[in-house]
Amino acid sequence: MVLLKSIPGSLGSEIIDFSLKGIDGKVHSPSDYKDSGILIVIFMCNHCPYVKAVIGRFVKFQEAYLSKGVRLIGINSNDTDAYPDDSFENMILFSKERSMNFSYLIDDMQNIAKAYDAVCTPDIYVYDKERKLRYRGRYDDNWQDETKVKSVDLEKAVINLLNNEEINFEQIPSLGCSIKWKN
Repeated sequence: MVLLKSIPGSLGSEIIDFSLKGIDGKVHSPSDYKDSGILIVIFMCNHCPYVKAVIGRFVKFQEAYLSKGVRLIGINSNDTDAYPDDSFENMILFSKERSMNFSYLIDDMQNIAKAYDAVCTPDIYVYDKERKLRYRGRYDDNWQDETKVKSVDLEKAVINLLNNEEINFEQIPSLGCSIKWKN
């Protein structure tokens, strides 16, 4: 397992369009979520211990903020030949086992992860209503133990955006496994 940190995003940049197959069998793109005021794109996978540690937090977060117009989208860009635990079939199982309540898409050609400059899992991008990047950072300050979390950075960023406020704190990079690139 290679531990990496996400790289600072180009805040203010526009969302990068994509059309990716979801575990629901449908093709998803950002325009499908145009009614959502905030769109959160998370590069993630099934086998990463960092993702496994926080996936329940993402599920709770989506449950709490869906009615406020916030939508999460998970994208798996890992090489599924080298990492079969991340296969599309296993994405379906992973989602069911963890009661995921947000879209989970496969980027099997890895073009979207490259276009986003995604680095690790999870790598989190938060877009406002105009689909401008406003936050790229960690979920919270303790991926290992939810009971020891002192700062839920993603939630703070979303609250700022919901209140039409600037994100007024340091955006600390996300931490996780490297995306598993194809040779």
